[in-house]
Amino acid sequence: MTVLSSQNRGAPASLAPSTILNKVWRDRWIYLFLVPTIILFGLFTLYPMIASFLLSFQDWNGFSREASYVGLANYQEVIADPQFWMAFANTILFMVITVPIRVTLALILALVLNNPKLPFAGFFRTALFLPVVTTMAIVGVVMTFVFDPVGGPVNQVLMDTNLISAPINFLGRSNTALPTAMGIHVWKWFGVTLIYWLAALQTVPEELYEAARVDGASVYRTFRHITVPLLVPFGIIIVLITAIDTLRVFDLILTLTGGGPFLKTEVVEVYIYRWAFNSSIPRLGYASAAAVFFGLTTMFMAILQGLGYALVRRMRGTS
Repeated sequence: MTVLSSQNRGAPASLAPSTILNKVWRDRWIYLFLVPTIILFGLFTLYPMIASFLLSFQDWNGFSREASYVGLANYQEVIADPQFWMAFANTILFMVITVPIRVTLALILALVLNNPKLPFAGFFRTALFLPVVTTMAIVGVVMTFVFDPVGGPVNQVLMDTNLISAPINFLGRSNTALPTAMGIHVWKWFGVTLIYWLAALQTVPEELYEAARVDGASVYRTFRHITVPLLVPFGIIIVLITAIDTLRVFDLILTLTGGGPFLKTEVVEVYIYRWAFNSSIPRLGYASAAAVFFGLTTMFMAILQGLGYALVRRMRGTS
């Protein structure tokens, strides 16, 4: 103990443990450049979340000076509203259908585009990613013209090829509006999922594929016994990210259908918007309660998927 103490006393100051203040001062320029981000995050993300939670216990129309405290009455009304559950079901249905399509198709194309011998692979990657950089609101407006029953190119092509005898109002019929919105959403964000899979495929060592070819393994066996086991952890994360991303379709649905026809395409975000800003008497407290309830549900789903990912990693570690 004495020897160690004497050694510590004789050690240079640069080797002594740094205090928190010293670390902050050393990285002061990093924290300085983070200040604008922290301020913007607090103003436009953190403060609205806290304000929505507090407002969900009040009855306020957005115009009066004071709001009346109603406790859990807003939450009780949200839970009892069948229109909310219809919007909730549309949101979950949107996620359940689009996520498997995006993840599966993106994986198939990623396996093709990951082949170094494929010509023009970079061009195809760029072409598939281009819709991602387009603003969703612009996509929604443009697609209303693309699927327009009068003169829209989709109906025109279908009629010219004799696949249909009369124009179809894809966005105006209750049985085609939501599937059409799903297809547009998959096309818009397909490139993001594709990039995720391509990044995951880059982590598979090429030596494993070379060893499999030497052993005479077929393409199917190589994919099943090498690619799939190594991609499972990445796949869970990709599914999680895609699922959470699919829950945010407000701008697409609002510009495409506005939640119609007959609320068949109304998702929870549009439901919240309708009660907060688009009704004759705005109910910001009620809309906030619906937002908080849906946010907690989304968080619960994310936690379940995270636990599933941890379980898979643990099983892989013990196997």
